[in-house]
Amino acid sequence: MAHPGTMGSARAARVTLFAALAARPRLAAVAGALAIAMSGVLYRWSGASPSTAVVFRCLYGLPILALLAVSESRTYGRMTRRTWALSALAGVFFACDLTTFHMTVDFMGAGLATVTSTVQVVIVAFAAWALFGERPRRVVLVALPVIMIGVVLISGVVGKGAFGANPQLGVAIGLFTATAYSGYLLVIRRASPDHRPAGPVAIATASTCVTAAVIGLALGNLNLMPSLPAHLYLAALGVLAQSFGYVAIQASLPKLPAVITSVLLLVQPVASVALGGVLLGEAPSFWQLAGVVLVIGGIALATGAVARLMSARGLAVRRAS
Repeated sequence: MAHPGTMGSARAARVTLFAALAARPRLAAVAGALAIAMSGVLYRWSGASPSTAVVFRCLYGLPILALLAVSESRTYGRMTRRTWALSALAGVFFACDLTTFHMTVDFMGAGLATVTSTVQVVIVAFAAWALFGERPRRVVLVALPVIMIGVVLISGVVGKGAFGANPQLGVAIGLFTATAYSGYLLVIRRASPDHRPAGPVAIATASTCVTAAVIGLALGNLNLMPSLPAHLYLAALGVLAQSFGYVAIQASLPKLPAVITSVLLLVQPVASVALGGVLLGEAPSFWQLAGVVLVIGGIALATGAVARLMSARGLAVRRAS
């Protein structure tokens, strides 16, 4: 049994962590986005198979999420069977998302793979329309062709010197990645009526780990004993991307204005391209970079970041005058 002093220290550490993140919400949000943006880089450095990377990022991230889930249960109470079931189902979608994301990284690099996966923004909008009658805003329909043109350019079918072992296949798998992540978001959003932040994600992460292990065994590429330094990179992947990034963003977003939140959501894909170039030597072609600009610009339009920025700018001008 844990010593009372140890348990008290653990609670104090959690309070200190959340207080520090909440006290600097902009810094925390950027740090969280950068931590998640490192996913592709850490995966490439590990040299692990896609399924192996998913299993270990979940194993290392799960203890932190589980600790947070236990803490929040004191506020929200126990989770219902429905929450457990839907969270577990969300984990199946998330396993498909992460596994295919790692495959996409192998085919087209960490930066381009991350940008391609962000098209889930429009997929979620149309899926929610088809499944739940949530009609998307008109701006999403305007952004869709912009994003799709960007995806085509990222695939390397235009121009010469496209980066990646097989960018066309990477884009095809990347669109499946975005679809799987859309499924995860749609299910996890309905898993908990009280919108508790950690419990459903902890259950989904455990389900993701099990599902990824099954996929890895079926494909014959699951390695449960990765060697060093690969194991260290997988540990960093789990702690940074799977837990810290999530905690930092969750702690900061409620304290940020909507316009800042919208802009910060774009930090991850932009940072992924920059980090891929600096740390992995990835060099997308001119047309692929043009595609990146179109995709990120389309997402900014679809999520309302552009409208909020213009509104905030107009408000600032009126106040100045």
